[in-house]
Amino acid sequence: MSIKSDNWIKKMSLENDMISPFQPNQVKTNEENNEKLISYGLSSYGYDVRCANEFKVFTNIHSAVVDPKSFDEKSFVDINSDVCIIPPNSFALARTIEYFKIPRNVLTVCLGKSTYARCGIIVNVTPLEPEWEGYVTLEISNTTPLPAKIYSNEGLCQVIFFESDEDCEVSYKDKSGKYLKQVGITLPKIIK
Repeated sequence: MSIKSDNWIKKMSLENDMISPFQPNQVKTNEENNEKLISYGLSSYGYDVRCANEFKVFTNIHSAVVDPKSFDEKSFVDINSDVCIIPPNSFALARTIEYFKIPRNVLTVCLGKSTYARCGIIVNVTPLEPEWEGYVTLEISNTTPLPAKIYSNEGLCQVIFFESDEDCEVSYKDKSGKYLKQVGITLPKIIK
């Protein structure tokens, strides 16, 4: 298995629609107003994704219990905004602007960008398995005792691609994975 370079990512995205929309270089400034951004787009060995302006911020207002087997939607508050304030020691869910179609012989891992990590903000994303596709649900944790600000439409985390010498025996699509082709922020679910 080998890590893939920017040339491979660009080719796969342009020829096979692996990342859509695809930004072929790092964007660091808003061209309209010259505002500095947290960068997004193609990097040396990965792709920096953006989060959309939809957030689910977890709150204890209803004293709900977070249970992955029986998820209670009273656990969070929906926010649609260009910024999201995550309360101290809490977290939010978001989704990528980019839609991914992972090839059968590719696995990805995702890590938070250093700009956010240096502020105590941790991004958690499970691996994108071979033949998974959809918008990526992002878990953003504020590990600080202070409120933390997240910017939509700017870089949040980096996806790194690993290509195998052979196709996997059973892909995410083959096993009809429960998060296949997800849209929006997808909450935990158990398939019976």
